[in-house]
Amino acid sequence: MCGVIGIAGSAESAKSGAEYRAAYEAYRGLLTLQHRGQDAAGILSYDDLSKMFYQKRDLGLVAQVFDRDNIENLTGQMAIGHTRYATTGGNSRRDIQPLLTGAPFGLGMVHNGNIVNHKMLAQKLTADLKRQLLTENDLEVLLYYWSHYLLGGRDVHKDSFSFENMQSATEKIFENFRGGYAVIGLVAQSGMVAFRDPHGLRPLVLGRRTEENGETRYCVTSETVALNYLGYDFMRDIRPGELIFIDLDGRLHSADLAESRAPKTPCAFEWIYFSAAESTIEKESVYKVRLRLGTQLGIKARAAIEAGEISPDVVMPVPDTSRSAAIAAADLLGLPYREGLIKNRYVHRSFILNTQEEREDAVHLKLSPIKSEIEGKNILLIDDSVVRGTTSKRIISLLKKNGAKEIVLGVTSPPLRYGCFYGIDFPDPAELVANEKTVEDIADWAGARKFIYLDESDLKIAAAKSSMCMACMNGKYPAGKEDIAAFAAQRKAERLRNTAEKTATAKTEKKGKKERYA
Repeated sequence: MCGVIGIAGSAESAKSGAEYRAAYEAYRGLLTLQHRGQDAAGILSYDDLSKMFYQKRDLGLVAQVFDRDNIENLTGQMAIGHTRYATTGGNSRRDIQPLLTGAPFGLGMVHNGNIVNHKMLAQKLTADLKRQLLTENDLEVLLYYWSHYLLGGRDVHKDSFSFENMQSATEKIFENFRGGYAVIGLVAQSGMVAFRDPHGLRPLVLGRRTEENGETRYCVTSETVALNYLGYDFMRDIRPGELIFIDLDGRLHSADLAESRAPKTPCAFEWIYFSAAESTIEKESVYKVRLRLGTQLGIKARAAIEAGEISPDVVMPVPDTSRSAAIAAADLLGLPYREGLIKNRYVHRSFILNTQEEREDAVHLKLSPIKSEIEGKNILLIDDSVVRGTTSKRIISLLKKNGAKEIVLGVTSPPLRYGCFYGIDFPDPAELVANEKTVEDIADWAGARKFIYLDESDLKIAAAKSSMCMACMNGKYPAGKEDIAAFAAQRKAERLRNTAEKTATAKTEKKGKKERYA
């Protein structure tokens, strides 16, 4: 899962000499999308006066990668940006987006999601088109194929780049690329392009802002939280299978290329966990969906109370995502809501860290207990999801060490039993605590009195959606099961390698420190 943003001003703003840097807006927008990826960040701008691309990207958080000087160097009226959470490839600088190619036309891209069959496509790209890949990022394969399809066997000339040719190229991407992807690109001397996979698995929204001089600027991004912060009016979600293009004159072009080809199945995990509470995804407020998830969980907890299975004194969230659900559950049950765990905001989101050791260390660092709210209490603890289970187990242990009498864990999602291959990094079902364990076994293993999960029907009610991707819960993959076994094996190998590289680097750094102070 990653965060993407694209800013498109018109060429007139550059010609007028106005001090406008789209990259600065992209930077500010990325700050609001930091929750979607914390491994790396990058921005690519295009200046139509110099006919040049300018780029800055590096490992780290947005505020660590960018400063006043390097943002001022990113001139131009168009820019795209990316926050990375690595779900394919490694953690090296070469895999950081945006990616850029000089031919044909000059084309840069960012994307959010996973292309499940990208290894097979990469082999074809190398064999048939003699392209030497420079990264392990699946976007590089899409970037080269889209530019190849754009030419369609024609020689490169000025008329090669047209909206009609873009439609043809994007249709071929939809036909050949399996998985979930939301893509934004810049094309030199032409404009900004964006498209979303035919199932709409990954979110992408469109906003517009009219300046005092009458110029219209557009923003395409993962979440509405970025639009709101930057002052863009929300226009709509980019539709599954839709292509949009904003030319250098500020005109918006749109085409639905796969409207009836596939069912619309946005990822349920966006509402459950990943998106910011302030965002609206597919016309549904993330905050309100989480409130409704809490209400549905409260109904299940009430039934357990009435059956004499549990007797909670308080409702308590695992911060931060589950806070709204815990408030709604407490409301319905007529129980006090209490904050018993305080989050250290300077620690990464533990779920999206790359190794189990990192995740466990992060839990220990990021949650500080308030003993006075915990001691002697029967606690209904609310969490958004349970993936590998180790985080839940450590939190339950922490609460018990601080005097909790009994803990029931309420989870605002169904059990996660199957791997995700569309942009969230748990492709191996063997990692998932619910893959082979019963709910009762999970509760015993974690040290809880009981686990209460939502059902798929509860999730559909809360999200007001009859169709969503819940493949990690029910094993029904919208883009098909072809290639997922190979993808899972590939990702497992990548993660083992990444862990080994991190361990080796840490040992080298430790040795260096010892030698310095010897």
